[in-house]
Amino acid sequence: MRWENLTPESEQRDPALFGADSVTTRTFDTPEFRGITFHEIRARSIVNRVPGASRMPFEWTVNPYRGCSHACVYCFARKTHSYLDLDTGLGFDSQIVVKVNAPELLRAKLASRTWHGEHIAMGTNVDCYQRAEGRYRLMPGIIAALRDHANPFSILTKGTLILRDLPLLEQAAEVTDVGVNVSVGFVDRDLWRTVEPGTPAPERRLDVVRTLSGRGIGCGVLMAPVIPFLGDRPEQLRATVRAIAEAGATSVTPLVLHLRPGAREWYMAWLAEHHPGLVARYERMYAGGAYAPTWYQRQITRQVHELAREYGIGPESGAARRRIPSPRPAPETEGPVQLSLL
Repeated sequence: MRWENLTPESEQRDPALFGADSVTTRTFDTPEFRGITFHEIRARSIVNRVPGASRMPFEWTVNPYRGCSHACVYCFARKTHSYLDLDTGLGFDSQIVVKVNAPELLRAKLASRTWHGEHIAMGTNVDCYQRAEGRYRLMPGIIAALRDHANPFSILTKGTLILRDLPLLEQAAEVTDVGVNVSVGFVDRDLWRTVEPGTPAPERRLDVVRTLSGRGIGCGVLMAPVIPFLGDRPEQLRATVRAIAEAGATSVTPLVLHLRPGAREWYMAWLAEHHPGLVARYERMYAGGAYAPTWYQRQITRQVHELAREYGIGPESGAARRRIPSPRPAPETEGPVQLSLL
């Protein structure tokens, strides 16, 4: 993209939309970003506390972007776009909010007396290595700040761009705990093309796992989402776990598709168009809310864990600590813990 090619009509200020002091909106026609609009804002804060009621295995997050060009039809974060009066469907995929001052905000926070070096998770809302990162390069500054303060952190991504920052990750790993997980729910290419159209192919993501592992940074795989009736056949699960094992993953954590408000409507519309015969089955399966029935989740987890043992995937003493902590088990009476599915 060449910013100098922007026309005056493609730059506008709309502070009311985001409640920020300054918003610059840019659109352009280069092939890698065609159809995507970026809203550049100077955020007031960047380190966010996870709500106290959450059972996430981390308390603090950093999200330099809102909206995601990965365009995963199931993404739970779609709902967050409605808070900005933006569309949660195509708008979520193409209207990307960029917090251009994220690195400097983080560095200031880490240096403050009120900060005590707690773990920071990234990529748990939208992917910090989506295509926009290739232009804005926010993550090098973010990782450098965490490295300089020896602050533990973890990254969850579907993006291969993380390899650009491998030297920084290696430097950070020398002074603090660094966790990396790559999200690969399936290796079925036909399924990938329809439900994750803006992401790198599953085999390219597994190349990231292979590269990181080869450089001494243990990398786990979040096998998410396992999609009912489309990606849960025994042969599909086996092919995915086998590919994950061959890539050298230190662990595999399966998570079944969950459909929260915002994502549910978009996903069901996609399902009605591409797999109309499954609509009624989904309505029954998710009649109780956002999560698939507990018995189904346990069945998938058992199958994946058995396959993982068969293919020799398990935590390793040196690398096990360098990954995003697995979700804590939920009480029998509550819904399951779910990490964001980018």
